[in-house]
Amino acid sequence: MDSRTKALCDFLDAAHSVYHAQAYLAETLKNAGYTRLYEQDEWALAPGGKYFLTRGGSALVAFRVPQGSPKGFLMSASHSDRPTFKVKENFELAAAYTRMAVERYGGMLISPWLDRPLSIAGRVTVETEAGVETKLLDIDRDLLLIPNVAIHMNRQANEGYKWNPAVDTLPLTGGKENAGKLQTLLEEQAGGKILGHDLYLYVRQKASVWGVGEEYLSSAALDDLECAWGCTQGFLNGDFDLAQIPVLCVFDNEEIGSETKQGAASAFLPETLQAIVDALGLTDGDYRRLVANSFLLSCDNGHARHPNHPELADANEAPVLNGGVVVKHSPRYATDAVSAAAFQELCRRAQVPTQHYANRPDQAGGATLGNIANTKLPMNTVDIGMAQLAMHSCFETMGSRDVAHFVRAVTACYEAVLTFTDTAVEIG
Repeated sequence: MDSRTKALCDFLDAAHSVYHAQAYLAETLKNAGYTRLYEQDEWALAPGGKYFLTRGGSALVAFRVPQGSPKGFLMSASHSDRPTFKVKENFELAAAYTRMAVERYGGMLISPWLDRPLSIAGRVTVETEAGVETKLLDIDRDLLLIPNVAIHMNRQANEGYKWNPAVDTLPLTGGKENAGKLQTLLEEQAGGKILGHDLYLYVRQKASVWGVGEEYLSSAALDDLECAWGCTQGFLNGDFDLAQIPVLCVFDNEEIGSETKQGAASAFLPETLQAIVDALGLTDGDYRRLVANSFLLSCDNGHARHPNHPELADANEAPVLNGGVVVKHSPRYATDAVSAAAFQELCRRAQVPTQHYANRPDQAGGATLGNIANTKLPMNTVDIGMAQLAMHSCFETMGSRDVAHFVRAVTACYEAVLTFTDTAVEIG
């Protein structure tokens, strides 16, 4: 395993919730010399300065200030959340066993969650003398499990069984004699009385590089933590043009529509860009000019051709693992001829292989971070990602060599000098 893939696996193994993912990336930025800003403060930005800010404990935006008059924003966007189970506020169900009340977050594959060790991670609010304090919490042990029903009692289990999440996906936490003890365990970890929580289940299996040639990487939350990590690496690696404003965006809540204060549909990114323009002493006209000459990488993984079911993919546009960065096409995506051409040319110059994805015509695609963000910021955008298998499973698979492909592609885009017109782009 090379050092870059090892670093990605370390991140995946640490980011058991959106809050842990954001904290990890924020610490990475701080270690790279980025200064934290707060939305409620006035900003004093220095030429060449490096800054980041967070929102909701689960989203962040980082940027660098140019030395000269800015030409535009070079941006990437990814998301920190994944389909999982959210722990309910009153979570204990006690009878013959002690179980936990949970609800689904996002569109998940249910069956892979069963019969494997799970635990809990997220954030809690704790009572203090000064008021309320938010703390990250991760119970680092095999704590609970969702047991399957034996085949003898569910003969339809392998024949399209219809799951009832109110019955079939309640985790077992202990015997009836342990009623009430989980709350005590959580408060011991938190260091005080818990007033509220945003807690989620996660699988205990660590990220794994496997295959005869170690060509595959499997982990929880590859969609979309791989892109969040890869975009951060490209952002930090880039040798930026002095007149560009590079921006890194990691949003939350993509899996449930992005319509939250920390989602791509929020004002988080437009307000941040406006605050940068204001702090640089520029005008609203400058803001409009900069946005018009900007480029956004909308980064979220795409479906690879399945080895056992190739018929489910489009015949001509079905990427494979380790085949390179995927350019995603759909009438519902932000990719168009100009943005796709610009991205592919930058990849060609950086010697990064690319491939294409499109839905089969009888399958509907979903929205992306790009077209959601474009409703607030009309800019040239391309939807890209890594090819992966088992999307929205609790344990997904991608090509291990695509890690380097993706980071090199993002780095090349952050280093680009682009000049857009309404229908064309000049690549310096």
